[in-house]
Amino acid sequence: MFEIFEKYKTPIDVITTSEVAISVTIDNIYYLDSILSELRPFGEVEVDQEQSIICLVGNMVAERPGLVSKIFASLQDVPVRMISYGGSRHNISIVVDTQYKSEALKKLNDGVF
Repeated sequence: MFEIFEKYKTPIDVITTSEVAISVTIDNIYYLDSILSELRPFGEVEVDQEQSIICLVGNMVAERPGLVSKIFASLQDVPVRMISYGGSRHNISIVVDTQYKSEALKKLNDGVF
């Protein structure tokens, strides 16, 4: 799968995986149709557009007990599409529909910081 994105010089920004699915975000959709046509033989492919990535970055991510529960509590009324943690001990990435971006940022600021 990653070779397809590399072939079209399309970097992946955020990735999450499970036993049955891989989710990625990209910001350059120039080759999206070609990428989709090459991915479809491997399984079902869905595209969500107008998504925003919110990153919480800093040493506090890995070292502060209870931080994750504060993040989830802050976002309890915001639909979250993806969560990625583990690529770095200092970064949690959250993907939300762009219409909820400002609300999510305000709620995180109030609930976490």
